[in-house]
Amino acid sequence: MWSSRRDSPADPSGPVLIHALDGFLAAGGAPRIAADQLRSGRGEVVRSFNLDELYDYRARRPFITFREDHYIDYDEPTLDVVLEHDLAGTPYLLLSGPEPDFRWEGFIAEVMEVIEDFDVSLTVGIGAVPMGVPHTRPPMITAHASKPELVDRKNLWQAEVRVPSSAQSLLEYRLSEADLDAAGYVVHVPHYLAQVDYPQAAIALLDAVTERLGLSLDLEELRALQSEAAAQIEEQIAEQDGEDILSGLEEQYDAFTRGAAQSLLADDPSIPSGDELADQFEQFLARQRKNDDG
Repeated sequence: MWSSRRDSPADPSGPVLIHALDGFLAAGGAPRIAADQLRSGRGEVVRSFNLDELYDYRARRPFITFREDHYIDYDEPTLDVVLEHDLAGTPYLLLSGPEPDFRWEGFIAEVMEVIEDFDVSLTVGIGAVPMGVPHTRPPMITAHASKPELVDRKNLWQAEVRVPSSAQSLLEYRLSEADLDAAGYVVHVPHYLAQVDYPQAAIALLDAVTERLGLSLDLEELRALQSEAAAQIEEQIAEQDGEDILSGLEEQYDAFTRGAAQSLLADDPSIPSGDELADQFEQFLARQRKNDDG
């Protein structure tokens, strides 16, 4: 199932393990974009998972290029644990790639072997979910952990909800059962931007991780991309006369953050509901996708 490319365990001081999987918790492409920043290209692959046992190729078909009369450039999916170092030389392990479609329990068991082999001190997951939040407000992050004392920030979103599970959420649950330290952050992505790359959400996740772990990363290029993306979003909304819709979403969000509303679902009939906002932004989404494809 997995292969090791390291002859001996990591330093007993114990690095952290960061996992960012592209799958269910991947709104706005935030975990994938964040993983790209955490991946230096010079790291050492210490575990490789056999995706033939984990990946549904028909549901998420990798791209391949057909040139004239032959195929080239197959985008082979990989799921690896890589030993990386930040700008100051601090080591950390990065687990990134597609979320497994099959054999979650087997995958988690092997991640736990990595945690044991490398004496991992803390496992940190990052993810993103769509929510009725406006892009004009700072990204909201929900923190979670296997133990209460590991939650390092107060959550504005404190509801109890039953949600579909993911490989990442199950991993944290199993680590909790094993009395191992695990934590994570989920950023709430504007639901009208969930299907396009949204750098601002990735930056929020990276800021949370680096603040907690003391890592030093160069995010200047990503911040520049975020500024460009924000300008494009504003331009698209102005072209489609979406200011009134956005204003309603801002009013709903502000009411929630000051405690005047219990959730991000609008109760005031003058404020569009999440479904209504999603419908009204459909043209915006379609145009964004067209621009990305072009």
